[in-house]
Amino acid sequence: QAQLVESGGGLVHPGGSLRLSCAASGTISSINAMGWYRQAPGKQREYVAMTSRGHTNYIDSVKDRFTISRDNAMNIVYLQMNRLKPEDTAVYYCYADIVKVGWDSSMEYWGKGTLVTVSS
Repeated sequence: QAQLVESGGGLVHPGGSLRLSCAASGTISSINAMGWYRQAPGKQREYVAMTSRGHTNYIDSVKDRFTISRDNAMNIVYLQMNRLKPEDTAVYYCYADIVKVGWDSSMEYWGKGTLVTVSS
């Protein structure tokens, strides 16, 4: 099996910063992509950022404020969030597309989420 565990959420004032981390563990052969989604209260889950094979991609609303990075050796993905806004308040979920040892195809995995609250 494989699992994702997020950390780093919390309460921050508008304009502040937080760094989220997500560690993948288990019988992992390789990870094709890792990224972040978020779900604000009363809204659907939305894509935030993704890193795959050295490339990164962001939703427009976080470009120039958020940076996604990955430690391939440790199977950890980070999301550095700067200049946070109240509208960034959400539960942030880690995502990974993982090929398990002994498998030919990948499967999608999700973490349980970490709450980020941006409020004065």
